[in-house]
This record gives sequence, C-alpha cells and structure tokens, in this order.
Amino acid sequence: MKIYYNPKLKQLARYLRTHSTKAEILLWDELKARKMLGYQFMRQKPIDNYIVDFYCGPLKLAIELDGESHEHKQQGDRMKDEMLNKLGIVVLRFVNEEIYENMGGVLASIEAWIKLNS
Repeated sequence: MKIYYNPKLKQLARYLRTHSTKAEILLWDELKARKMLGYQFMRQKPIDNYIVDFYCGPLKLAIELDGESHEHKQQGDRMKDEMLNKLGIVVLRFVNEEIYENMGGVLASIEAWIKLNS
C-alpha cells in the first residue's frame, strides 16, 4: 500500500525535529547514520495525518516514544497505530523511561524485530 506524505505537516515535523525530547535525542543517536543493522531511519516523518517519531521505509517500521505528553492520549495513539497498521506499517512503542533506564533493552527489541522481519 502506498504511504501518503502529507505536505501540510512538513512545518510541524521540522519544528518537532528541532524541539526533540531528551528521549528522542538519545534514541536518535542510536538510530541515525544507519547504525541499526544498516537501515536508515528518519525523524518526525509525516505519514497520512500523523507524524511518527522515527520511521524506516524499507522495513515499514515506525518507532514511537511515549512520554508525559502521551499520558492521556492512549485512545489517540491506538487510532494512530490502527491507521499506520492499515498502511502496512508496524509500530513499536516505548516509554521514555525505557530509553533512560534500559537503552540496551530497547535497542535489542528493535534489532530483534528487524532480524525477524527483514
């Protein structure tokens, strides 16, 4: 299925990239420059009417980090995940605390998913 790029979200995505959370910055340091098994990830990628934190096109993999801003947005996150799933995109979600306290475990989870699905 074709992934729809929404140009109306370009400015917001740019803003989110320049105002990343600490957890996003830490994970990005581990994903950028093809560090994750040679796959290229993008930050704050507009897809349809949403922006995903990290996205790898060849894998159709989105990685979302949930922090304080997501505490009361579970239903919205479910809707977002469902729409992305309909486009053939798998969403891996982690909470910020996992990034801070268990980065190795997060990276191992992402790596394991890639190895199983690539």
